[in-house]
Amino acid sequence: MTFEEFVAEHGPRIRAALVSAYGPQAGLDGASEALAYGWEEWGRVSAMDNPTGYLFRVGQSAARRLTRVPTRLPAPPADEVRNFEPGLLPALAALSDGQRICVAMVHGYGYPIVEVARLLDVSHATVRTHLLRAMTNLRSALEVDHVD
Repeated sequence: MTFEEFVAEHGPRIRAALVSAYGPQAGLDGASEALAYGWEEWGRVSAMDNPTGYLFRVGQSAARRLTRVPTRLPAPPADEVRNFEPGLLPALAALSDGQRICVAMVHGYGYPIVEVARLLDVSHATVRTHLLRAMTNLRSALEVDHVD
């Protein structure tokens, strides 16, 4: 696989995961640094078992360096989003990075659990555990007793 093919196939997932974890600015900057590193080192990176997961970790390191304050998720414009729970953004921000990434990737972007696990280089059970704990925390924070 060429680097260009890799970016076309896996680049959007790397960007989405990093933006979910670190916000739009640091997430996109981290993804850019990770993909630039991947291009420079493609001979070595392409031979790895999980180049997507490796570059995600490179992007995490870059995004952490760029993040000086805790991630603040932007509030959506009131006229564009109807039936939006205003407590959702603070509740998401209170989750751990792993929980927030898993919730955003699975429930926000619609990625399958197996793809999220491969991207994060963790087991499927870890992703399921992050999702279970995150949804429990979100239900508690939003005072939701049951889900229809």
